[in-house]
Amino acid sequence: MADKSLIAAAVEARAKAYAPYSRFLVGAAVKDEYGAIHAGCNVENAAYPQGTCAEAGAVAAMIMAGGRKIIEAAVVGGGANLVTPCGGCRQKLREFGAPDLAIHVCDESGQIKRSFTLEELLPSSFGPENLIP
Repeated sequence: MADKSLIAAAVEARAKAYAPYSRFLVGAAVKDEYGAIHAGCNVENAAYPQGTCAEAGAVAAMIMAGGRKIIEAAVVGGGANLVTPCGGCRQKLREFGAPDLAIHVCDESGQIKRSFTLEELLPSSFGPENLIP
């Protein structure tokens, strides 16, 4: 069962996104090991590769607040298709989340369109344990 406050935080974050070029607003939120929720939104930049994704903002907010493990995540976007994390954000989530991490993909109202595990989105992933003997 998805945490409704997690999804609400992602919906609220989406409303604050800065996307003047694509007008494609995305919000994300993660719940850490302490139960705290951290949100982020996409932030575009005129120098396109310099923008940041919503998931990256949520992860950065979690780290800043002292969290180190993601136990649940939500991504909110618009349009007819699923707005799943991009490849880079899947890896960012993997840094702090286990393969069984639940990621809820929602429409702009917060309705869950589909839930995935991180393993489904990033199979056979490379994580911190690969570097620690």
